[in-house]
Amino acid sequence: MLSYRHSFHAGNHADVLKHAVFVQLLRHILKKDKPFWCIDTHAGAALHALDEGYATKNAEYESGISRLWGRKVLPPLLDDYLAQVRAVNRGPELRSYPGSPQIALQLLRKKDSLRLFELHSTESEQLEKYFRGSDARVEVLAGDGFTGLLSVLPPPPRRAVILIDPSYEDKNDYASVIYALEEGLRRFATGVYMVWYPQVQRRESVQLAQDLRRLRQSDWLHVTLTVKDPAADGLGLHGSGVYIVNPPWTLPALLKESMPWLVEGLGQDDGALFSLDYEIA
Repeated sequence: MLSYRHSFHAGNHADVLKHAVFVQLLRHILKKDKPFWCIDTHAGAALHALDEGYATKNAEYESGISRLWGRKVLPPLLDDYLAQVRAVNRGPELRSYPGSPQIALQLLRKKDSLRLFELHSTESEQLEKYFRGSDARVEVLAGDGFTGLLSVLPPPPRRAVILIDPSYEDKNDYASVIYALEEGLRRFATGVYMVWYPQVQRRESVQLAQDLRRLRQSDWLHVTLTVKDPAADGLGLHGSGVYIVNPPWTLPALLKESMPWLVEGLGQDDGALFSLDYEIA
C-alpha cells in the first residue's frame, strides 16, 4: 500500500535486528577486493529524524535503538551496528536514524554500487533528492522492487547483497517475497539474499516463515527476535525475523553472542525470546 511510511517505525526493535544483520552481510562481502552491488528492493528514506515528524508519533525508537544508545560495552555485532547509527548523529544525543540506503552508503567503497528501488512516489522523490549529484555509485529507481530486482539480476560484478523488506501492509507482499527470492536464486544463485518479515497475528506472516524454511536450497540462516507476547486484540508487531540465503559462515557465532542481549535489552515482557537456525556448509 502506498500510504506506508517507514519513518513512523524508524529505529524500532525490528530495525535493530534487520540493520544489525545487514551491516554484517556488508562487512563480509567487503572482505574481498572485488566490487559488488547492494540492492535494496524497498529502500524507503535514507535518513529519519527522531526528534520531529513521523517518528515522534509513536516514538517506537524508544523501545529499540534508544535502549542501545547509551551502552558503552556491546557484543561486536551490535557495536558495529551502533557505530553506523552514531555516524549520522553529531554529539551525544540520538536525533537521527539511518535507513538501509544510508547504512549501505557508509560502508560501500568507491568501486561498489547501490541500487535503490522505491514504489512510494514521495519516498522515491526524497531519495533522488538526497542522493542527487552527490554520489555516482547510487541509482534510485522509482518503481516496484520485486520486478525491479529481477530486472538487474545477475549484476555485472556477479557479487551482491540483496535486501528484500517490503512493508507487508499489502498481504500480496508475502507471496511476492517468495516468488522474488525463488526467481532471484534461479537467475543469480550466488547472491547473498536477506529477507526481513514481521511477526504479526496474520496467517500470511506465519505461512511466510514456513515457506522460507522450505526453500532451503543452499546455505541458509533464519533468526527471529520476539520482544513480547502477541497482543490480546490480535493487533501490532510483537517481533520480526530475518532469513538469509548464502549467509557468511561467521554470522551464527556473532548472533549467538548478540541475540540473548537483544532479548534482555529489547524484551518488553516474559514473552521475549529469540530463535536461530542455520545450515552452512
